[in-house]
Amino acid sequence: MWWQQHLAKPLRRLHQRQCALTSKAVRVHQLHSTSTGFTDRCYDDLYPGHIHTTPIQKALLAVGSGVAALQNPYRHDMVAVLGETTGHLALINLRDRMRNDPEGYTVLTERPRIRLSTLDLSKMASLPDGSFGREYLRFLEDNHVTPDSRADVKFVDNEELAYVMQRYREVHDLLHTLLGMPTNMLGEVAVKWFEAAQTGLPMCALGAVLGPLRLNARRLQSLFTSLGPWALQNGRRSRCILSIFYERRWEQSVEDLRQELNIAPPPITLSATNKESTINNPGITGQMTFDCGQTRNI
Repeated sequence: MWWQQHLAKPLRRLHQRQCALTSKAVRVHQLHSTSTGFTDRCYDDLYPGHIHTTPIQKALLAVGSGVAALQNPYRHDMVAVLGETTGHLALINLRDRMRNDPEGYTVLTERPRIRLSTLDLSKMASLPDGSFGREYLRFLEDNHVTPDSRADVKFVDNEELAYVMQRYREVHDLLHTLLGMPTNMLGEVAVKWFEAAQTGLPMCALGAVLGPLRLNARRLQSLFTSLGPWALQNGRRSRCILSIFYERRWEQSVEDLRQELNIAPPPITLSATNKESTINNPGITGQMTFDCGQTRNI
């Protein structure tokens, strides 16, 4: 019939459009159903939680996190992003140093993690005073900190380098114990000076430069005349702090471990409980006290 011939062409077009829409809907459904698996496969290529970023994106993240960290040093998430987006060359150097050290190579191979779930706190508490494990546990208790507060790495585009960065974060409190530094601002700045000389991480250098701006005159004098030179000298000359399998050193004394790492005792003892510090110099009598407020930085 004439009307059938007249409508045949529009009907064919409508049928073609319906087929095209159905095909698109099927493809969208397939993409949605496989998106989770695709994302997981991307993560599995490097490590869980990894977020791939281009060099431009890394630069933007570095600038943004740096500005945020300057405005608020307590934004630990921003400090972490800054470290990950600016530390590639330093991480390579640290990784190579670990590879060239027998114990460091074992750490890279076995990938130990320092978490409450991996620590035998009761055993550490039973160790004698002066042992590394007992003093580390005392540090956690006195400063009210936990190893579980360390954020996971996300923006390092190499699985092995990501572990190096994670290991650096997790041994930070162990380094406090070795150096005898509490988590007040003066203690944190001293540790940052040591880490800057030891690791070469730009984040540590930035903290070492900007940290003193938050200290008063007496603390600055202590930093520049005593703690600072000691931290820089020991950071440069000591063995790589990431090459130590600390989990197997709990029973070793802090003194012996310092000697093995070529770290001299601190010239000033800072206390986290009574906010007092004393100069470790037999030729000086009395005590020099600094009012150290409690803070916490990465």
